[in-house]
Amino acid sequence: MTLTWLDWIIAAAALLLCFIPALFFGKRSGRNTAEFFASGRSVPWWLAGLSMVATTFSSDTPNLVTNFVRTQGVAGNWQWWAFTLTGVATVFFYAQLWRRSGVLTDLEFYELRYAGRAASAVRGFRAVYLGFFFNCIIMASVNLAACKIAGVLFGFERWQTLLVVGILNVVFAAHSGLWGVLVIDMIQFFVMMSSVIAAAWFAVTLPQVGGLSGLVEKVGAMRGPGGLNYLDMLPDFANNWELATAVFIMPIAIQWWAVWYPGAEPGGGSYIAQRMLASKSEKDALGGTLFFNLAHYVLRPWPWMLTALASLVVFPTLEDIRKAFPHVNPSLIGHDIAYPAMLKFLPAGWMGLMLAGLIAANSSTILTHLNWGASYMVHDFYRRFLRPGREEKHYVRAGRISTIVLFIVSSVLVFFLETAQDTFNIMLQVGAGTGLLYLLRWFWWRITAWCEIAAMVSSFGVSLAFLALRRNGISIGTHQELFLTVLCTTVCWLLVAYLGPQTDPEALVRFYRKVHPAGPGWRKVREMAGISREEAAQWSQADNIPLSLLGWLSGSIVIWSALFTVGNVLYGRLHYAAALCVVFVASGLVLIRVTRRLWK
Repeated sequence: MTLTWLDWIIAAAALLLCFIPALFFGKRSGRNTAEFFASGRSVPWWLAGLSMVATTFSSDTPNLVTNFVRTQGVAGNWQWWAFTLTGVATVFFYAQLWRRSGVLTDLEFYELRYAGRAASAVRGFRAVYLGFFFNCIIMASVNLAACKIAGVLFGFERWQTLLVVGILNVVFAAHSGLWGVLVIDMIQFFVMMSSVIAAAWFAVTLPQVGGLSGLVEKVGAMRGPGGLNYLDMLPDFANNWELATAVFIMPIAIQWWAVWYPGAEPGGGSYIAQRMLASKSEKDALGGTLFFNLAHYVLRPWPWMLTALASLVVFPTLEDIRKAFPHVNPSLIGHDIAYPAMLKFLPAGWMGLMLAGLIAANSSTILTHLNWGASYMVHDFYRRFLRPGREEKHYVRAGRISTIVLFIVSSVLVFFLETAQDTFNIMLQVGAGTGLLYLLRWFWWRITAWCEIAAMVSSFGVSLAFLALRRNGISIGTHQELFLTVLCTTVCWLLVAYLGPQTDPEALVRFYRKVHPAGPGWRKVREMAGISREEAAQWSQADNIPLSLLGWLSGSIVIWSALFTVGNVLYGRLHYAAALCVVFVASGLVLIRVTRRLWK
């Protein structure tokens, strides 16, 4: 595909608008690690929320959603829509606890919550495990999507794409720190939203698609494997139970609370926790996280899904994509590549905006993961275990070096992945069973560092066992493997909680006095500390659990009802849309009243 001079001008202008402001934060970010990794804890809610949204708006996300739609229908997206429950729970139960902890990274939490060598070991291990291993896999997936898009649109080889995005992202991540990342994210969000809406508009209005009515009619007449109706927003429980179990029942019943997944961690964590910890107040942490969940699940999905549905009309099979793009490496051809394939229909000027949007989508995620990963490697590993007591500028310099190393390693991994779905499944499987522990560790004193070690080891071990079985031709199904991994992991860490070494009582008391977690799970610790019920009630007055539960329920309903109201309007099913709109308004009013009472 050839870009016109207008495309290049628009793309360049959009990118300059995104990146130039970040240059002004280099001096500020270089003062100390609190500025470089946490923006001096002065981020307002709207900037924190926009940054969270932009980070999850990566170049691989449209490809992943397209893969879901083309293989499992719109309902396949429940595999990530179910994480709504996780995200809203973070808003009402965990955001304020993270802020009260006062830690710089979520891994520093381990030596606040636990004690002894086990706490230090967990912190150090997860710094490398998450900050390096997991983080590099995530960035590799994002960059793989960028390679596929550049290969389809411009005929780029993988190394060419990696060179371009590498220079851009590494320079700005190393120079500007978290403040620069936040500002870039804010501007990139609007560029990305404009580009994906434009892509959906031109895809749907293609003559062979015939507008929204034509799209609904043509795709509605298609049937996928097992009689799949691509338009259904809920799976067919009557005729395709296997698919319904995989894409809906497992995610909504187990996955959202049992699985650790970056950006949707039970109890918050990774870059979500980083933004909450960087917020200037508890209220800002709460507001930013709520805004993120609303934007993440309501604003963004339908432009992607409309483009994916239109691709079923234009490119019904993978062979159609191969014929249309003979220059693309055959190993890159999959259902996920249908999204960039649809971009070839963009007219001049709009193609430039899309190019800028794709670069922005890549950068918003990569920049965050570079800064977040470097914070783990430097603050939680290098500073804590290898070179303690050095001056702040030394650690900032180490953070910048880590940024470069992380990108190089993630770029190498690009050559070993095939689809975004691969990464998604790896993350779910390896993190299976650990989620409940991350939810309960704030509210139950029995959970120890040894529980965390047991959870990580057992989850990883069971995942490896299933991998070995699959390589020997034995497979029981992805959702069955997920269930068994969750079961085994949960049993292991619960046994350790009751039978293993307990956390030092003094550490538990310190944690309780600092964070003030609510609920009966800390009754024993309160008694040890000599804290009266009245004093404890005063501390936890702001954490009204019944009201928070109502906020969690109403917030989840607000998101889902808004999501499906929009979908039914697009489908032309106005009677369903009207009914869902009533649900949205009612749950929204409840949510507003709850937040006003909780966030005084």
